[in-house]
This record gives sequence, C-alpha cells and structure tokens, in this order.
Amino acid sequence: MHDLAMQLAVIGVAGIASQWVAWRLQIPAIVMLLGVGLLFGPVTGLMNPREDFGELYTPLVSTAVAIILFEGGLTLNLREIRETSTAVRRVVLFSGPMVWVMTALAAHYVGGMDWPIAIILGALLVVTGPTVIMPLLRHARLRARPASILRWEAILNDPVGALFAVISFEAYLVLRGAHDAEHLILTTIAALVVAVAGGILVGRGLIRFFARGHAPEYLKAPILFAVVVGMNALTNLLLEEAGLLTVTVMGVTMANARLASLAELQKFKETITVLLVSGLFIILTASLQRSVILSLEWRVVAFLVLVLLVIRPIAIFTSTIGAGLGVKERLLVSWIAPRGIVAVAVAGLFGATLSRLGMPDADRMVAYTFAVVAATILFHGFTLQPLARFLDLRVTNRPGILIVGASRFSIALAQRLKAQNVPVLIADSNWSHISEARLAEVEVWFGEILSEEAHHSLDLSRFDHMIAATDNDAYNALVCTDFGAEIGRSEVFQIGSTTGTQDNGGAARHSMHVSLGGIPLFKPPRTYNQLRDHIIDGWAFQATRLSEEFGIRQFHETRPDGTLPILWIKPSQEIIFTSAEGAGEPAIGDVIVSFGPPRAERDQEKIVRGTLTEREARREKARKTSEEVTRQTEGTN
Repeated sequence: MHDLAMQLAVIGVAGIASQWVAWRLQIPAIVMLLGVGLLFGPVTGLMNPREDFGELYTPLVSTAVAIILFEGGLTLNLREIRETSTAVRRVVLFSGPMVWVMTALAAHYVGGMDWPIAIILGALLVVTGPTVIMPLLRHARLRARPASILRWEAILNDPVGALFAVISFEAYLVLRGAHDAEHLILTTIAALVVAVAGGILVGRGLIRFFARGHAPEYLKAPILFAVVVGMNALTNLLLEEAGLLTVTVMGVTMANARLASLAELQKFKETITVLLVSGLFIILTASLQRSVILSLEWRVVAFLVLVLLVIRPIAIFTSTIGAGLGVKERLLVSWIAPRGIVAVAVAGLFGATLSRLGMPDADRMVAYTFAVVAATILFHGFTLQPLARFLDLRVTNRPGILIVGASRFSIALAQRLKAQNVPVLIADSNWSHISEARLAEVEVWFGEILSEEAHHSLDLSRFDHMIAATDNDAYNALVCTDFGAEIGRSEVFQIGSTTGTQDNGGAARHSMHVSLGGIPLFKPPRTYNQLRDHIIDGWAFQATRLSEEFGIRQFHETRPDGTLPILWIKPSQEIIFTSAEGAGEPAIGDVIVSFGPPRAERDQEKIVRGTLTEREARREKARKTSEEVTRQTEGTN
C-alpha cells in the first residue's frame, strides 16, 4: 500500500476500531494495536511507514510523542501525591538509574551486545510509558496510592529515559570523534536548563495569557497545541529529544494552576492523544522489519526474564525502603512496568543512525526493545487486574453509586442500596443534611462536590454511576455535566428536569441546552418537591428479586399503583438504571430496586375496584386487626 493518503486512512480507522474492540472485550487497547501493527507490517508486508513516510517519519513521530507527554503532564496535579511524593521521587531519581545500569549489564553479558549499544538500550528501557499505563489503570480500578505512583512514574520517566538514551548516544559519538566532550557537556546542561526553566516559564506565561482574556475560548486549544509543538522543536535544536522534557514540565506547570478553562483543554488534549496513540502504535509496529524479528534468539528470553523478574523488583524494593509503602504495594509496582511509544520511537530513531555508523548490534537493539515492549504489554496488561485483586489493592469489586444531595429521599435510597451490598456515598455541603445521612449509617463526603478539593480527595474510580438529587435542578444539571466526562454521560442521572418542550408555551426558554445535565432518574421526571411529598406520604424503597415463579409480570401486578422502578442489579453485580437508553427489561435473578407507596393503599384501591376477592379482603382485615392488637399489647407493657 503505497498511497500515503489511503495508508493514513487505514491506520486511523484501524486504530480507533482497535480501541473500540478492546473496550468491548475489556482488554488493554495496546494489545490490539500491537497486533494490528504486526499484521499490517512484518506479517503481511501491507505497509512500511518508515519507508513510505520518508523524511517525515522521524519528525512526525517525535512531535506526536511530545503531544502525548504534554497531555500526560496535564493530568499530574501535585496535590494528588501528598501521600506518595517520597515514593515517586525515589522511583524516578533512584530506581531509574538503577534500572539503566542493571539493564545495560544484562544487555552486554546476557544479550551479547557491545557496550555502547547495551548502554543505550538500558537507558531506553527505563521508561514506563503513560500510553500503556493509563488504559491499564482505567480498567484495573487500583487504589489511589499505587495508581498514583504508576501514573507519575510513567509520565516523568518517559522524558528522563529518553534523555538518558540521548546522552548515551551523544557520548558514543564523542568516543568516535564526531564531537568533543566539552561540547556534549555544555549542550546537555543548556538543554536541561532550557527544558526545565523554559517549560515552567512558558507554562506560566500561557496561564496568564489565558486567564487575562487575551485569547478567546475557541483559540485556546489551538494556541496550546502550537506552543507545545514549537517548544518541542526548539529544545530539540539543542539536544535531540530534550523537547520531551520541556513539554512534560509545561504540562505539569499548567496542571497545577487555577485555570478555569483547564478542564476543556484537558478534554481536547485527551481526544488528540487517543488518536495519536492509536496511530503511532500501529505505525511503529508496522515499521518493524521481519528480519529483525527473526534475528531474535534464546538470549532475548533470558534478557526478558532478567528485566521483568530481577532488575525491576530489585530497583523498586531498594529505592522505596522507608518510603511509606506496604509490601503489597511495592510488589505490585515492582511487577507493573509496561514500556510504550517513547521506547519504541527513540529506539527506531537511534537504531537507524547507529546502523549508518556501522554498529552491527543496532538492529538487535531495536528488536530487543520491541520484545520488551510486547512482553510487558501482554504480561502486565493481562495480569494487573488479577494481581491487584489477589493483593487486595483494587478499590472495589462492585460498581458503586455517588449521590449528590442528602435529602430524606436520597438517604432512604442509599440505605436500600447499602442493604444490597452496593457501595454508595452521599455528598453534600450542608452539615445538617450530612448529619442525617451519618445517623442513617451511610458513607458521606462533606463539602462542595464541584470544588477542586473534591476532585483531588474524592476517589471517583469507586463509582460507575452518579445521581444528582438536590433541590436545585440547575445545580443538578451542572453536577451531571461536570462529572459526565469522567464517569460517563450515560451513567449520570438527576431528579427534576433540564429540558422543556416547544409546545409548552414559554417552557422551552427556561430549559437548558440538550448537551447539559444528566439523564432523568424517572420518566416522566419527578421534581424534588414531588419526591419529598412521596416520602412524607409513606412511600418507601423496596428490593425485589425476580425468579421463575415471580417474574416481571408478577412484579408489576403485586406492586402498589404508582410504583417507580429505579434500577435493577444483575447477578454479575452490574447496575442498570430503568431510565437509561436501551435498558431493556430485568431478567430472572435480577434484583429490582423500586420506590412506591405503602402496600395498604394499593390493597384498599384494589378492593374498591373489586380486584381483590372477598376471602383476600377478610385476610387483609384479620392481618390489620392482629397488628393493632400487637401494638396495643406492646403499649401496655
């Protein structure tokens, strides 16, 4: 396939399709992308992006990696690592160099590589790419502390490992007489200063530029995109790949600023990153030569065993001594270290250059890098969840529900869900409301759910669904809009209504845009006042399990008129809301949680309509008489 436009189209479609299939199958997306790349390249020879893209290949890959690392930096808020800052510093500053040295020794003595190639390979394998870690963390639902360490290590180690490789490469050129040692030292120092200082200054300059209104909202993301590409290219003029450190520092600087439009910028960058990651993995894997893969021998297996089972555990357990981590957390972190795009991209860049310089092991370095990337993606991708479950480092094995607003309605709902072993938490900024929830023994969070503190201290990975149930419809819509991007727009619900109809006079002018708010919890919507009145009238929540003898038809026949099914819980513990689009019908074994009037009212109405037999009416009367006698007896005692 030599038509470049068609090749780009195929890569784009295949990349996003792989992401979707991985989501449906609940497997790491990188595994699918790796397989597609191998199929397009070494297996079938359908494409070879390195040759087809020509001179554009290297700058395109470098720019894409820079954008990915900047987006990763935008997710790193310093407040998130208050409990893990010591561990993160040690993992980056001490574990990284240890991995570099030990991997270089393994590459030389086990892999049989010359020292220059072994040292460069050791530097490359320091990185643990965010392009792999982030999707794995989304699926694994780890507790906050180990997840924070893995995320920070992945994003910070990518530019650090790339710089290690660049310095090793430049040192090799010094030994060959390409340039002198003084030039290397001055260039490295200058690049580090520009990368760190420039990243901070440009990041803060953009913050002030945006905050003072010097750019309209629609231009902020394009401006940011252009600055990232420009700073990466400028720093690379001093030292190759030093721009990766610059853009990472820029991202972290902006992530820790109080910028109102930061959320929108993060969403834009995340969308771009998904596209770039999907395309890059296919491009880089498809560029791998079949001869390089066939050149792998038994030595690579021994090398992989050392990298995965010896070098990484030694480095992590040694560097985190006294860092406040438990043995289980250190064991998990010592195993999970998947390599990603940066290792592959830099290896391809240096491999081509070293081959031109006559280094016989240059192709083997690229092959070993791909072997480590493939092995870590497969082993770590498929073992993270089972290992985290075995070590009891997952947040919860059940999907939870976050309820915003502590009213009598939401407290009663939370109690019923808790009785069904569904994790539930009520958040409210009103202390008196929270006090009532605490008295009901429901887990609570006191504070403003839209505050910055909530985003940092409230672990949203525990919750798959959210219900906004305050007395303010507009606030409910705002909460659902804000959390919809993180929890999922199809999983945020609210009481009340955000939409009006064009036929209802002026109702439409008082409604919100269709893109705002969540899904109504009830259809037709129920207001806060209506639900409050129902509670006063004695309405209550019930949980009913369906069986072969008592199916959905019997459920509707025996419930009081007006009963509102809210959700049902499947045997797999999946929660499905009745009002969700395409919810379907509950099946045998499902537990329906409903909200309805007292059963006595339903029976009285059916008696009036003659739907109860005379015998059933006498039984009901006898039951009520018995309950009355019991109450009188208890009162006398």
